Amino acid sequence: MPDGVPEVTLPGVVDRHVHLGLVDRALLADGPVTEVHDLGWDPRETTGWAATPPSGVRVRYVGPFHTAPGGYPSGRSWAPDAAVRHVASPRAAAEAVADVVAGGGFAVKVALHAGMVLLPDDVLRALADEAHAAGLPVVVHAEGAGQAERALDAGADTLVHVPWTESLSSELIARGAPMTWISTLAIHDGPGRRAGLELALDNARRFVAAGGTLVYGTDMGNGPTPVGVNEREIELLGAVGLTGEQLRRAVLGPADALVLTAPLPMPGTAAELIAWLRSARRIPTPR
Repeated sequence: MPDGVPEVTLPGVVDRHVHLGLVDRALLADGPVTEVHDLGWDPRETTGWAATPPSGVRVRYVGPFHTAPGGYPSGRSWAPDAAVRHVASPRAAAEAVADVVAGGGFAVKVALHAGMVLLPDDVLRALADEAHAAGLPVVVHAEGAGQAERALDAGADTLVHVPWTESLSSELIARGAPMTWISTLAIHDGPGRRAGLELALDNARRFVAAGGTLVYGTDMGNGPTPVGVNEREIELLGAVGLTGEQLRRAVLGPADALVLTAPLPMPGTAAELIAWLRSARRIPTPR
């Protein structure tokens, strides 16, 4: 330990956007990631993962994607049929939300992908209203022109990706400031994707400046994402401008979940937080 520097104890990492069915879940055991939120899979599998998670990891889940018949991610090779719930009417929306509640989901996941069939406004609104009546937040995959605005107008609580397909107006960002956005910035950081990354970074900076809440999530399982801490995602949160307590709140769990400690000063920048996590070890918990 450096002279005069006490060990700093902080909560573990919470990854608020993963797809555990697409990764080797065992690699998460007893690492710095202490909670993951699975945002779309076969609910019969997700309940099992939550009941018997990797050692030292809490698994929360939403159950399936709720989408229009033929909507995203229908037909995708990576998505099991049971990971997609087709919702054709407001009545079907009520039934779908009731199933999420019965299955122990913590939120209702809705997919709005402009490249595929879209939920009509009345069904989208019914999903949001039924979820809120059941005490569940609505988390939305909004992709394509106008879909982030539709999510906001319907009453969504969270966008599961920072919007990357369009530049949102300042008025829309101001209206959406009470929402939470999950970052997933690093999935755009590759060949041929730079334009999407730049749009996402600009939208994220203006959202944070307007008072919006931006949190760490990696979309783990979407391409060659690391199973564990995604250091590039933290770097990009730093590029948005998050530092200090704001950065720690975005990446780490609640203050009462003290599970990691490292012989380094309190991290204040993205680089310092990455270094701290590389050095951190688990604090043994009583059995």
